[in-house]
This record gives sequence, C-alpha cells and structure tokens, in this order.
Amino acid sequence: MRAAIVTGAGRGIGAATAKRLADDGNAVAVVDLRVEDTTETVAAIEERGGKAIGIGCDVSKADQVEAAVERTVQEFGRLDFLVNNAGIIRDNMLFKMSEDDWDLVMAVHLRGAFLCSRAAQKHMVGQKSGRIVNLSSTSAVGNRGQANYAAAKAGIQGFTKTLAIELGPYGINVNSIAPGFIMTPMIEQTAERMGVSLEDFKAGAAQGLHLRRTGTPEDIAGVVSFLCGPDSSFITGQNIYVDGGYRL
Repeated sequence: MRAAIVTGAGRGIGAATAKRLADDGNAVAVVDLRVEDTTETVAAIEERGGKAIGIGCDVSKADQVEAAVERTVQEFGRLDFLVNNAGIIRDNMLFKMSEDDWDLVMAVHLRGAFLCSRAAQKHMVGQKSGRIVNLSSTSAVGNRGQANYAAAKAGIQGFTKTLAIELGPYGINVNSIAPGFIMTPMIEQTAERMGVSLEDFKAGAAQGLHLRRTGTPEDIAGVVSFLCGPDSSFITGQNIYVDGGYRL
C-alpha cells in the first residue's frame, strides 16, 4: 500500500482529496492545523474501508512539519505522495493590508509548501519515486483584494517548476493545480468580505464560466488522483487550470 500526506485536509479540497486518494487504495495522513480538525475526514476514510491517521501540524513551522512526515513514514512505512493544499486567506485592498496579513498568507501557502516538500523529498529520493502536487489558484494571475494570496499562488507555480527540474532525476514528478471558483469555506469567507450572499456570489461566478457551473472539491480531487496515478507518469513541471473555462 502506498502512502500520501494531504495538508489542509480537514475540510474543503483537502478533505475531498484525502478521501479520493484513500479510495484509490492509498494510506493517507490527514494533516491540518489541529488534530481535532482531522477527525471527520479520518472517520469518513475509515468508514469507507480505507486507512488514515490524523496529524496536527502548523505547516509554517519546520519542526512540526518534520515530525508530521516522520510520523507518516513510521505509521505507513513509506511516503509516495505529498499534496500541499493547506491555505488561508486574509483578503484586503493593498492600502488596508497589514504586514501580518501578508506574512501569514505567505507563511502558510509558500513557506508551508517549501517545508513540506523539503521534508518529504528525503524519503522520495531514497526510494527513487514520488509525486508532489501543489495547489495554486487562478488568482495567481491577479485578483482584486488578494495581493498576498495572488503572490503566494504565483510563487507556488514557480516553486513547482523548480522542484520538477531538481527532483525529476530521482523519479519524482512535481505538478501544480490552479483551481478556479470551487465551493469551499474559503469561498464563503470571500462572499462575506464582499458583502454579498453566498448564493448570489455563486450564481454570478457561474455565469462567467463557460461550463455555467461552479466547481466542487471533488473536481480538484479527481485531478490530484490523476497526477498521483500511473497515467501521469510522464507529466512533470506543469500547472493545470481546473476552472470551468474561466481562462478561455
């Protein structure tokens, strides 16, 4: 049985991804800020006959990341897949954005992906195989009120391509996914910030997409599954937009 770590897996895209990878036959370390945040996802995986453990970890803290990776390897005996999904938003216009809000978003998204990838690659290099999937966003190309988030998600894409170059010779594929409008708790926060109802926000977003619907966490989980599966073995250094046609 292969093993995966999914960060930010207590809810939303991370939870859907953890469940999908478990359905694919992998043991999964469900990682979130507090171990109690992982309980629901772990229970859902176990109810479906899968194998999972919950780990509390602040991905911006190197010692906690190292401990989470080591715990995973001790429990499962190996590490094959890392999904860097953990993220937060602290949206505001530039003139209102505090240094703390800038630093915190960078720490979770960008520093977190760096620390988790650095810790995971040691095991992947040793076994000459592995997959790393980083979550970027369509906001990487710019989005009003998200200077911090957009910069972090753009950084993820450059980080992904660099890791693909460095780790490719060791049989490790590294790719990123840029979700568009996906219905998650983060979207609810954005609607609240903008002062509109969630249903109106969702309906307006859907009208701007060629598929005329917003995405679900499972839409992203399916692409992660593909990137961690055998059919993507010759794909690395790519960023895949999963956005319902927003960028067409």
